Amino acid sequence: MGSEVCRAVDAAEGLRLVGRFDQDDDLGDLAGADVVVEFSVPDASPGNVAHCIERGVHVVVGTTGWDDAKLETLRGQLDAAPPSSSGAPVGVLIAPNFAIGAILMMSFAAKAARFYESVEIIELHHPDKVDAPSGTAARTAAMIGAARDAAGIPAVPDATTHDPGGARGAEHSGIRVHSVRLRGLVAHQEVLLGGEGELLTIRHDSLDRASFMPGVMAGVRAVADHPGLTVGLEHYLGLD
Repeated sequence: MGSEVCRAVDAAEGLRLVGRFDQDDDLGDLAGADVVVEFSVPDASPGNVAHCIERGVHVVVGTTGWDDAKLETLRGQLDAAPPSSSGAPVGVLIAPNFAIGAILMMSFAAKAARFYESVEIIELHHPDKVDAPSGTAARTAAMIGAARDAAGIPAVPDATTHDPGGARGAEHSGIRVHSVRLRGLVAHQEVLLGGEGELLTIRHDSLDRASFMPGVMAGVRAVADHPGLTVGLEHYLGLD
């Protein structure tokens, strides 16, 4: 993803790539950078982001693993951060997914959630992915759960009482999430919504990492206009 972002910035009008950093590189003072794009691993990401905002640099984050506790810590760090080079407050965007289609999929699923009794999520990725479920699946479940709660819909029905192996998947925000790791896949997700005599399936497939770059570039161009913390690219696209 990092290499793909560098190629996208090089090809983008009005943007200039001023630095590339890999694992174990010293980030230094980030001189010349207005925005950092951070794609790493969950254990490294909070430290990387803190390093950037302490130096007044906006950050676009594509790393997953940002739970509520880490987000709250980040909000405190942003409150104490120096201003950016323009004098405006620093902005941080954390996006579980940058593919425009994936963001639309999450938005459509949240809109549909209040109409269906049953909802489950299946996310499918390559076997080199280190976390499960994916950040996209966790974010989708949270959006669906919030929509159901707001509509007063009861818990998803499930008569399962015996599942010693965890075959029913993990539960996030009251929604079951199933993770598949399979060679040949890139990033894919299905949201299954069921009602009496009806099934609605909303699916998105990223077949190449290039599919994420339009969203990353949109985040880079807009993050300075959104001070503080924003979770989800949908807020930059008018889909919230």
